[in-house]
Amino acid sequence: MNLKNILQGIENIKGKGNFDIDIESIENDSRKVTENSLFFAIKGFSVDGTEFIDDAIKNGAKAILIQDDVDIKKIKVSDDVTLIVVPDARKAMAICACNFYGNPTKKLKLIGITGTKGKTTTSFMIKEILEKQGIKVGLIGTIANYIAGTCLGDSSRTTPESIELQRLFARMVEEKCQVAVMEVSSQSLKLDRVYGCDFDIGVFTNFSEDHISPNEHPNMEDYFNSKCKLFNMCKTAFINVDDLYGEKLKKIIPCEFNTYGIDNTCNLLAKDITITNSYVDFKVKLIDRNERVKVDIPGRFTVYNALAAISIALKLGCDTENIKEALLEIKVPGRSELVKNKKDLTIMIDYAHSPESLENILSAVKSYTRGKVISVFGCGGDRDNSKRAIMGEISGRIADYTIITSDNPRTEKPENIVKEIEQGMKKTKGKYEVIVDRIEAIKKAISMASKTDIIVLAGKGHEPYQEINGVKYPFDERKIVNDIIG
Repeated sequence: MNLKNILQGIENIKGKGNFDIDIESIENDSRKVTENSLFFAIKGFSVDGTEFIDDAIKNGAKAILIQDDVDIKKIKVSDDVTLIVVPDARKAMAICACNFYGNPTKKLKLIGITGTKGKTTTSFMIKEILEKQGIKVGLIGTIANYIAGTCLGDSSRTTPESIELQRLFARMVEEKCQVAVMEVSSQSLKLDRVYGCDFDIGVFTNFSEDHISPNEHPNMEDYFNSKCKLFNMCKTAFINVDDLYGEKLKKIIPCEFNTYGIDNTCNLLAKDITITNSYVDFKVKLIDRNERVKVDIPGRFTVYNALAAISIALKLGCDTENIKEALLEIKVPGRSELVKNKKDLTIMIDYAHSPESLENILSAVKSYTRGKVISVFGCGGDRDNSKRAIMGEISGRIADYTIITSDNPRTEKPENIVKEIEQGMKKTKGKYEVIVDRIEAIKKAISMASKTDIIVLAGKGHEPYQEINGVKYPFDERKIVNDIIG
């Protein structure tokens, strides 16, 4: 594609060299650059792309794009390499990606889901319902990416960088997908990864404290404002009206919206809710009559996720039986996932890794478990350490027994993380012990559990690894549980 066409829509472009050249690929990773590429030298939190310009040129880059706050005198390129200077390199990269891949989201019905919790489960529910309806679907999210029923492998982040994102959308179009469902993280909105996407529908699940750190969001206001960007980009929104921030969102977004909930007046209301240790069911109006819907994922939050998915399904014309059947069959890796085992113990794996998500899952299981709630959790390293003591206090207050252990320590010493969690635990009367080795912690939980108890393995969820000092070691808790039990 001609470079001029790739740059179409970007304002205030400066630079030097020939802009009338053909570009065969676009990349923001110098290692992936091939002959006749356009390389985006983006400044990240830990890596400055301008340091890799020479590598990109050696690999065949014929054009380099930089932001105008870079000292151009330090950028040495030969006369046969075009240098492009723009006011906002991230936004420019997103626009270029849309242009290069033929604006694929204009050829799809695009659904974006944002919120602190529930994005993954809601996206899987929507995918399941639409596929039951016979619609070809693509999915982009935290666990993995899918195109027309084929899993493309584990995801490295919730929402990919703009180049990879548009590449995925283009593949969906090639595979004749009609709908794309994607989790839209606050970071992707803040960093313009989804800029230029043509969203038909936006979903707001909920909002609570998370992702507050120097490399993410400095405060809750920035976090919420980032989420709000999605609703300036979509035609229709579906909002959880029971969430305080959902009420706030209703008053400030420009698009039309519908609401769903349990406690407040809304367009789609769940009633007569039953929650057990293995499922929820509830009554809801589907098209023109009240129906009972059952989902084999326990917890009140499952009702909210199902309501969001049902809202989308009804909007897209899905019939009642397909909605009910799909929700009955849905299984989401690492989200309130019950692990089958030879001892018939109730062992739940959940991705809860923030204070509110841990409180939600423990409170949910506490409400319906006849025996003890045994909580096994840790906190990730190189993340907000202020939440560690809070999570210790939450588990100490709700669980009958807590085993504090390691999560993904990353570059921190797990012993130090555990000590910080323990400070919160000591504020409660909760019974606990510390076992830093996570496998040994799971062994202990299993050894002390009876069939009326529930073990909650919180924090890692779908992750099949444990990250230590930059290395991801195999760590699939489903396999570990069954290896222990035998």
